[in-house]
Formats: sequence, C-alpha cells, structure tokens
Amino acid sequence: MKTDHVTLTLQPLETAGLGDGPRPSPPMASPPLHHVRLYRMDLPDHTCPWGLKAVRLLEERQIPFEDHPLRSDEEVDAFKAAHGVATTPQVYADQERIGGYSELARRLGTRPEAADVSYIPVIAVFATAALMALALAGGFNGFMGIAICLLAMLKLMDVEAFAASFRKYDLLSQRWSSWARLYPGVELLVGLGILLRPELLVAARLLGATAVVLGGMGMVSVGKAVFIDRLALNCACVGGNSRTPLGVVSFAENLIMGVMGTLMLVAGRVAL
Repeated sequence: MKTDHVTLTLQPLETAGLGDGPRPSPPMASPPLHHVRLYRMDLPDHTCPWGLKAVRLLEERQIPFEDHPLRSDEEVDAFKAAHGVATTPQVYADQERIGGYSELARRLGTRPEAADVSYIPVIAVFATAALMALALAGGFNGFMGIAICLLAMLKLMDVEAFAASFRKYDLLSQRWSSWARLYPGVELLVGLGILLRPELLVAARLLGATAVVLGGMGMVSVGKAVFIDRLALNCACVGGNSRTPLGVVSFAENLIMGVMGTLMLVAGRVAL
C-alpha cells in the first residue's frame, strides 16, 4: 500500500499575515552631527547659562565640537550681526544652523531643560514699595517712586550683569552700549524726582518727559523681543542675575512709568 507524504511548512504568524499586523518600524534616530561649532557668551563678569547647558549636553553625548566663547560685548554684537541671529548660544553642524540650546536638545532627541523662573523679586519689590507708601502716607506717587528706586537699586548692585542682560533686548543699548550702564542711574533719578514732587513747572515736565521716554522705549523693546521675535529671555528689570522672565510684567512696568510721565506732563507737576 502506497502512502503519500505531505510536508507542511509553518510560517510565523507575522509573515503568514495572520498576526496582529506588521510590526511598527523603530523610530528613526537623529542623523549624527559633524563638524559642530558652538558660539556662546562668556564675558569676564557674566557667563551665559544656556551656553553652559549646550556644552554639557554635547559632552554628555560625546559629540566633538569647537567651543567659540565670545569674550566681550563687541564680539557678541559682531557675531549676531554677521550671522543674522538675535541671541546666543548658537550651534552649527557643517553648513546647518541648529539654533540655541533648546533646538540642540530637541535635535538630539532629548527634552530641553526648562528655564528656572521666579517672580519673587518682582513681588518683593512692589509689596515692599506698597507697604512703605502706606506707612508714609505717600499715596500712588509714593508707591511708584519707592518702587522705581528699589528697582534701580537692584540694577546698581551689579551694573555689568544688568547691562549684559539689558542689551539682549533693549533697542537703544544695542546701538549705544553705554546706555545700558547709564540706565540704572537715570531710573534712580526719576524715582527720586517722583518722591520729591517738584513744584517748579520746568522740573516737573522734565521729569515727566524722562519717564515717558524710559517707559516708551521699554515698551517697544520688550514688545518686540517678546511678541515679535519671541525671545525667551530673563528680564533685567530686577537686576542682571534675576530669573524673572521677560514678558507681560516687564511690559506693564514700562507702561505704568510711561502713563505716570504723561500725567506729569499734562498736570505740570507730580500730584497724583
């Protein structure tokens, strides 16, 4: 009796089309970076923390890179003008501009570190000013005068650090670097003038005009940096080493100063 033998070949369910469908393809890895150059601010009195984060990230990933620290404000300004960028650090790979630290982190497939944000200095300044004005029966004039003096004091504690932070967004100081160093003193004079309440018409109007100019320039600079250029910067309003983000609070501060200056010009004296 003859028997036919049949050979069966069993395929895995995936290849036989009987499984749950094709396996998902693994995520594509980011292409390797070659000839990486990092340009970052490293002034004698201020080192950009985002530049240090970029250095640490590249070293952790063991990616060879050329470190190009910018040692002076002139070098920083020249680099920005030559490359058409508004901020540092900047990372390049071959002919490609990757961007700053956050863009580098995303390119390498990692979550960028969040900015260390704190509104405590702003709250402390305005709460202290409000309490002092209340104790001295200074009214709104007293409140604003004390607040402006306190803000100027914080800037004067480290003028160079303030200037380095201020130049990142202030339009006038980007064209005239000395203005960043003069600003705290001018702001202090405005605050003292509000507290003195000058009776002389010329002095009151000069004070009002100065406040309008400071407030107007501040609103334009902050508005451009935040709402047009969308830069993620710290506000220099409470000093150069603050962690208060540049944004609505900074815009509102300059708006209040501009409004006060306008009222001084209209009224001819400080009497609010």
